[in-house]
Amino acid sequence: MTTRFKAACIQMTSGAAIEANVIAVSELVRRARAQGADLIMTPEVSDMIEFKRALAVDKARPEDQNAMVVAFRALARETGAWLLLGSAVIRDKNAERLSNRSFLISPQGEIAARYDKIHMFDVDLQTGERHRESQTYKPGDKAVVAELPWGRLGMTICYDMRFPHLYRALAKAGADFLAMPSAFTVPTGRAHWHVLLRARAIENGCFVFAPAQWGEHGGGRRTFGHALIVAPWGEILAEAEDGVGVIVAEIDPAKVAEARRAVPSLAHDRLFAAPKRPGTVAAAD
Repeated sequence: MTTRFKAACIQMTSGAAIEANVIAVSELVRRARAQGADLIMTPEVSDMIEFKRALAVDKARPEDQNAMVVAFRALARETGAWLLLGSAVIRDKNAERLSNRSFLISPQGEIAARYDKIHMFDVDLQTGERHRESQTYKPGDKAVVAELPWGRLGMTICYDMRFPHLYRALAKAGADFLAMPSAFTVPTGRAHWHVLLRARAIENGCFVFAPAQWGEHGGGRRTFGHALIVAPWGEILAEAEDGVGVIVAEIDPAKVAEARRAVPSLAHDRLFAAPKRPGTVAAAD
C-alpha cells in the first residue's frame, strides 16, 4: 500500500431532473479524469434532489434501471477510473421505502461495492428547516469496507459522519480511506462541516473524501458545499469554493501508517462499563 494516486471530489448542484443531473455530473467526472484523477467521487443524491416524496417515489428505479447508475458504469469504462457514485435514490423490489445507496464502480464498469445510508437525517433546525429522511428512505444496517488498488475504502453517507463509532468500526476493519459524500445543509455546514470531517480523519488515522452538494436545489433547500479532502493528520489537502467544480489531491497511502504510528489510538481502545442512565434501577446481583 505505497503507490500514490490522485483522488477527486466533485461539487455539484443536483436538481429534480435526473437526466440533467446525469449530463452535468458526467462532464465533471471527465474533467476530473483529465486532471489525472484515479478515484473520482460524487456527492450524496447525485441523481436527484426531489422534495416531494410522491414524486421521488415515482421517479425512483431499481439500480439496474437507474439512469445515473447506468451512466456511471459506462463512464468508468470510458475513463478507466474508479468511480464512487456518492449515492442514488433506489427503489428496491417489494420495499415500502426507497434506499439512499452509494456505489463503488471499477474501471471495468462493475459494481464493486454498495452501501445503504444507515443514519437518517430526521431533524428540526433552528432556521425552521425540517427534514424527515426516514419517511422516504429505509435505513441500511451494514457497514461496508471495499477494496481499492491503493488500500481499503470505508463507505458512508452524509449524516453518518455524526456517529464516530461507525468510523471506528470501519478503521478497525482495515479502512485507510473514508468516503463521506454529502448534501449538508447551510446552517449545519457552517457550524460543523470542517470540524467533523477533520475529527473523523484524525481520530482514525484515515484520509477523508467528502464530495458535496452546493447551492439552490428548489423547494427552499440550500446546501453548503465546501467539498474536502483531508489527510490522516488532519490537514486539508483540497477544498472547493462556492460553485460547481472539481478538487483533486495526490494521496500517499503511506501517510495512514505514519499517522497511526505517531498516535496509535486504534490499538488503545479499551472495553468499559457504560454509566447508568438517570432513573434506571441497577440489576440485581
